[in-house]
Amino acid sequence: MTSLQFIWFILIGVLFSGFFFLDGFDFGVGMLVKSFAKTDAERDVVIRSIGPHWDGNEVWLITAGGAMFASFPMWYATLFSGFYLILFLILAALIFRGVSFEFRANMRTETWRSFWEWASTIGSFCAAFLFGMLFTAMIAGMPIDKNGDMSAHFFDYVNLFSLVGGVAVTVLCLVHGLNYIRLKTEGSLRDRALAWNKVVYPILFAGEVLFAVLLYFSTDFFDKKPLSTTAIVVALVIFTCLAYWGVLGNHEWLSFIGSGLSLISVVVLIFNGLFPRVMIANNPANSLLIKNSSSSPYTLHLMTILTFSILPIVLIYFVWSYWVFYKRLSSPKQNA
Repeated sequence: MTSLQFIWFILIGVLFSGFFFLDGFDFGVGMLVKSFAKTDAERDVVIRSIGPHWDGNEVWLITAGGAMFASFPMWYATLFSGFYLILFLILAALIFRGVSFEFRANMRTETWRSFWEWASTIGSFCAAFLFGMLFTAMIAGMPIDKNGDMSAHFFDYVNLFSLVGGVAVTVLCLVHGLNYIRLKTEGSLRDRALAWNKVVYPILFAGEVLFAVLLYFSTDFFDKKPLSTTAIVVALVIFTCLAYWGVLGNHEWLSFIGSGLSLISVVVLIFNGLFPRVMIANNPANSLLIKNSSSSPYTLHLMTILTFSILPIVLIYFVWSYWVFYKRLSSPKQNA
């Protein structure tokens, strides 16, 4: 394995970490549009809280997929073809979620406004759940042959471990979205988000414990890397505890950063367990490795130069966009 191969493996992990940290609260807020907000005015505020950012946050996912395609084409080919149906459903969920914000604003009847509010809620839920299922099924090992072709069946994708992983990621996104609403709103919405988090966090703790137990029995992570895997699982629990402490003490930034770091810990756990593989096969001899799944050294070298030339500009613009829209939004009752 060369240094450039290692760097691009880490960069893809960073991109997925950024995606789950940023789009994680988008998913959470989207799930809350119909159930959390009680009136049209409150739903307007909830949607406006992520309005300037949700499409930019999804760029992290697109960039991660593009980087995977360019730097590890074998990984891309096996993952995207083997999980084609799940990825198709994720794409459909993301499309419905995205268009729901615009279509809802232009609907003149209550029926269609309600329809697109449900589209936002269901699309956000499905996207978060299916992402959790996908990555959980991937690390459990899949039927991959020596050519890198996957021939999986229904229960390779849908099983207890993948379902628990999907639920865990969904609940993590939900609490992250609630923490974001606490940061972005004032008044009744802010207070209600705090009350909801006090209920949801105990459920999250139970889900994380169950996920850790199934991780031990369903993957080789603890066998191959016992120390690092245990450390990351402990870090995940610590970050969740910090976020919950922030909820109990009404420390909004601590809660938000803690829930975001919890999502990042899940990505770190996956990439740590994968290394030096990129796809885990049921037959270890057929697992795809970093060293034989990447593009040519010249391609990686050129991509590295371009990436580190453009990345600072993109990050500066990204931070600036959040700074411009940093102000809190008032709940409708405060405007009355």
